[in-house]
Amino acid sequence: MRMDDQDESGNVEDVRGSSGFQFRPVHGISLGTVVVALVAGWALGINPLQMLGLLSGEDSSVRSTQSAAPQAPPADDAQAKFVSQILRSTEVVWNHNFRETGRTYEDPKLVLFRDSYPTACGLGRQAAGPFYCPNDRNVYLDLSFFDLMTQKIGAPGQFAHAYVIAHEVGHHVQNLLGILQAQGGDRSGADGQSVRTELQADCFAGVWANRSQQERGWRLESGDIETALNAAAKIGDDTLQRRSRGTVVPESFTHGTSAQRVSWFKRGFQTGRIDGCDTFGASAL
Repeated sequence: MRMDDQDESGNVEDVRGSSGFQFRPVHGISLGTVVVALVAGWALGINPLQMLGLLSGEDSSVRSTQSAAPQAPPADDAQAKFVSQILRSTEVVWNHNFRETGRTYEDPKLVLFRDSYPTACGLGRQAAGPFYCPNDRNVYLDLSFFDLMTQKIGAPGQFAHAYVIAHEVGHHVQNLLGILQAQGGDRSGADGQSVRTELQADCFAGVWANRSQQERGWRLESGDIETALNAAAKIGDDTLQRRSRGTVVPESFTHGTSAQRVSWFKRGFQTGRIDGCDTFGASAL
């Protein structure tokens, strides 16, 4: 995808010069947690499913935090510029979408951090991957996650990176619509609320991909959609479990299968409609 001439968002905050030492767990909504748990498990010889338990946050100890004031990313940082352009495209799409339905969209902040940073949902850590914090309505991203996607997960490509950002912004859309607050019932499991939440965010990412081309005037290049679908497939619960333990346990699913993630992204992309993303009303995912 080419974003060379696209506007940048004014809502990207760069805190990569800050240091945070707060050991509260993150309670945000993260696409990246399962990915990083898998890679860390391979590196450390630990079952990634155990890593997921650690990353979900049983450790509640806290130390002091030192943080510098956020600033705009450097003008010559190409990766940060790309992130800012993608964020701007989500702002245009969702502002337009909300106006069509008589609502008002509130742009989220996207915070670039390095290693760790304190958030309203606890400590944001590189090990948790990108995540959305509903408490402060911010998306948090350590840019090294994109290197991990390329080198460790086998999910390269700019549009795959754009999909990750659009997915996290999808959680912000859910928050504004009251979907996150309305969740009830079983959280985990193949048919649980967590899976439905994540699949809907995938679908919202597809809606963004469809409408952004029309509203921002950029075009997908050959293979772009395939890179996003590949990324979605690489981080399905069944794929991760099969790699880590050789078997699949649907009762422990939190994000959906590879096929489901691909299917819901494609549904959003093909329809370009938010009302086509009702994972909570779907009898079959």
